[in-house]
Amino acid sequence: MKVDLLLTGGDVLDGLGSPAVRADVAVAGDRVVAVGAHLDLRAARVIDVTGHVVAPGFIDPHTHSDVVPLMAEPQPFKLLQGVTTEIVGNCGNSAAPLVDETAVENHRSISSTAKAGVTSHPRTFAGYLDEIEAAGPTNHVASLVGHHTLRISANGMAVDLADGALERMVELAEEAFAAGAVGLSTGLVYAPGSYGDVGEVSALAHVAARWQRPYATHLRDEGDRLLAGLGEAVEVARRTRVRLQVSHCKVAGARNHGRAEELLDVLRSARAEGLDVLGDQYPYTTGETFLAALFPSLLQEGGPAALRARLSDPAQRRYWFEVAATGAPPAGGGSPGAWHQTTPDGVTISMHTDPAVQGTTLAEQAAVLAVPPWEALCRTVLADPSAMMVYELMSAADVDTLLADPLIAIGSDNSVPVGLAHQRAWGCFPTVLAHGVRETGLLGLPEAVRKMTSASAAQFGLVGRGVLAPGCVADLAVFDPATVGHPGASPQNPAARPRGIPHVVLAGEVVVDHGDFTGVRHGRVLRAGHPERSTS
Repeated sequence: MKVDLLLTGGDVLDGLGSPAVRADVAVAGDRVVAVGAHLDLRAARVIDVTGHVVAPGFIDPHTHSDVVPLMAEPQPFKLLQGVTTEIVGNCGNSAAPLVDETAVENHRSISSTAKAGVTSHPRTFAGYLDEIEAAGPTNHVASLVGHHTLRISANGMAVDLADGALERMVELAEEAFAAGAVGLSTGLVYAPGSYGDVGEVSALAHVAARWQRPYATHLRDEGDRLLAGLGEAVEVARRTRVRLQVSHCKVAGARNHGRAEELLDVLRSARAEGLDVLGDQYPYTTGETFLAALFPSLLQEGGPAALRARLSDPAQRRYWFEVAATGAPPAGGGSPGAWHQTTPDGVTISMHTDPAVQGTTLAEQAAVLAVPPWEALCRTVLADPSAMMVYELMSAADVDTLLADPLIAIGSDNSVPVGLAHQRAWGCFPTVLAHGVRETGLLGLPEAVRKMTSASAAQFGLVGRGVLAPGCVADLAVFDPATVGHPGASPQNPAARPRGIPHVVLAGEVVVDHGDFTGVRHGRVLRAGHPERSTS
């Protein structure tokens, strides 16, 4: 028997948490065809991986790479860290469906299309997947359908739902699942998703459950009202029996540090009740999102023009500061924003149209402008409503507590790989292997790999991926457990190359060879199938 690729002498991890075994891995076409010691096979190419681990390609269940395949150049930032599959459309913010130009305009300020140098336009969910496929993704891509995007298409940026708007959202969700969406997402801290209630979200989650797709949620509150946010997510799962994924599990804000076990207790209790509840996280104390997320979400009611009008009015700015400073949900609804969860010197502006602003802290901008930090925030967002920030949120102890728990998978929550985007975009998975396994011993290597592979593949229905066994898709990551990591990375140098990952195989094609990207766009668009049919 002749095969296309033979990896010899490696320590093979199956992705299911089993101990490593010394074995060869044979690949023919896009499939693994044999795993065993000293395979007697002829191969078009043989790579000696002695001293390295061979694992299933890592799966990133929480990304914002929706428009990355549409960027002019191939973007290997995920392949270089061993990630072969990304799930996009998270936090309620998918790239489709956008029904008309008004929806596109409303969506633009909460998307990273402009930062990526990509234009947006009206599209169906099926059309979006076709567009990504035609562009040729660098790694495999699957997409959730987002509550924000559904709401924008059916109801604009209004708080209250118009007659028939919820029915239209359900209709658009049905179309997305039929087209291959792998799940539903919400971002209940952001506008316009924050304007919805449990009933609205449950109506959409019912659709996801019927299609046997999961529901991934950025909680309405990850800080002071963490338990209420978790309770709302669990209630949606209880009402609909949908599989629940709690996105980027964290405890936000210094006054909440030390509460990670409370979060885990909620997940454990829900599972004991019979609900299928899991989570994911990234291994950093800082987060990244739109700078406007510091505002109460009602500031964005009515869309970009309304936001600019409010920020241009001194009286409005003073009023919204008083609302934000309390940290309490505004009387008119929505979320209070993240202003109270961090500090001006803990906020670094990671992407902005003004190069002089990018890379500075909010405190530094306030000093430059000789105004209070809130005033500096208003002016900075007014100049670029889609500006991004990296900001201090979590404690290292809470991050490690969550990292060690078997219910929590690994997801990077990356934005587009430009500017000073969070270093997790380039190094999340190597950081887990370095910090979580080698440096702290929080995780054994088989468990760390399980949390980066089969845990997410199973939750999101990615059949044939996340497991290394004959018959599975040949998505493989080869790494050196003694050196793998993301050294040299920092907020000022987020795009430092990871190390210790010499080879990555994508559907049978070697796409990272001796640490270098080959330049081949070999990724596929992964569409979920009808529940009565098998998926691939």
